[in-house]
Amino acid sequence: TCRPTSLPGVEHRVAAVRRTAQTHKCHMYLLLLCNTSIFTLFSDTSGKVPLVAAERRLYCCTGRCETSAKPHLNLRPAGNACLEEEYRSPWNSSNVPQQVFHSVKMWNAVNKFHVPYKRRRQKFFKSRDELQREVEERVALRTVRAGDGPFSGDDWDAFLPKKDLRELLGPMKRCAVVMSSGSMRDSSLGSQIDEHDAVIRFNAAPTKGFSADVGNKTTLRLINSQLMTVEAKFLSNPLYHTGVLIVWDPAPYSRDLYAWYKKPDFNFFPKYKEYRKAHPEQPFYILSPSVQWDLWDVIQENSETDIQPNPPSSGMLGITVMMSLCEEITIYEFLPSRRRSDLCYYFKGHINKQCTIGHYHPLTFEKMLIKRLNRGHNCDIHDFGKVSLCGYSRPTMWCHITNTTHPT
Repeated sequence: TCRPTSLPGVEHRVAAVRRTAQTHKCHMYLLLLCNTSIFTLFSDTSGKVPLVAAERRLYCCTGRCETSAKPHLNLRPAGNACLEEEYRSPWNSSNVPQQVFHSVKMWNAVNKFHVPYKRRRQKFFKSRDELQREVEERVALRTVRAGDGPFSGDDWDAFLPKKDLRELLGPMKRCAVVMSSGSMRDSSLGSQIDEHDAVIRFNAAPTKGFSADVGNKTTLRLINSQLMTVEAKFLSNPLYHTGVLIVWDPAPYSRDLYAWYKKPDFNFFPKYKEYRKAHPEQPFYILSPSVQWDLWDVIQENSETDIQPNPPSSGMLGITVMMSLCEEITIYEFLPSRRRSDLCYYFKGHINKQCTIGHYHPLTFEKMLIKRLNRGHNCDIHDFGKVSLCGYSRPTMWCHITNTTHPT
């Protein structure tokens, strides 16, 4: 068996395998590109040869491989955690913890937002590109504008931004979505995050004191309405004074603006106006209820089971916002890395497993969807908690992610 050392890139790997094979007098050999899960067969004289003609001399880029004597070789890289089933395969209902099913059952009984009980599901499993197109076509970035339903008259016209988010920020190339997860601790990802053109953060997640792990740059901050209403220092805390603010509030499934305005989940509207008076120069948007429920529909229809009848998480909404604004999106610690933890936030000591699997929000099912959309490498998830997506502005046929740690 030829056993050269690990190699930096595909071209170098091919060349090095050829040299090693000649040194060890391997006439035929198999090159296993572990970081793409693609098996490519070469011979040192004629290039590619049929798989059935392979000898059982084997080269592995990451340690020992096992083969069967059958024509269709059954290859399994040994000892590579990032290729374990959890990271290699899309999640499905068999991976859903029982706690999540209990949560789904409980929230379905409550059905606070009047979600229809009869739910559609896709009749077939969509490919990554098909799923990408579906998200683009069905989940449009909308914010509340002056004149929308109850948001009319001089009162609201003075507070709601005149430009939409795309006009304000313009098209952006590489963007980062930084989760508040406790697994961001000791990640040393700060400098990598700050290299992006734009960065979105969530709620009260700070950078001060944690910049080595989460970076310093903040372009947008997505906050929930509960934070606005209970945070005593929301108006004065400098944490919220950087970048563009976007607030969202759980709304009825009907997307009825009048019903939502009359009975919001948390009545943040007075505080929104107060903040705009105090900080008139800072852009502050209200996310339209249609975004949360259009996204929820896509998640439900592409899940094998019922999901919680509650809006998606702030993290999932933030991912959608950045997909609408950027060409390439890197998400940090939405899918947990080897640093996974039940610590809910990198800046607090609160511990709860539900922060990872979800209780109120359909978080587990959101993660299934993002795993299927991922264009990066599975080892990026394992090592860095990093997922790579393409944005709406980049046609699927040209969607090639360059910001990946493990070359493909």
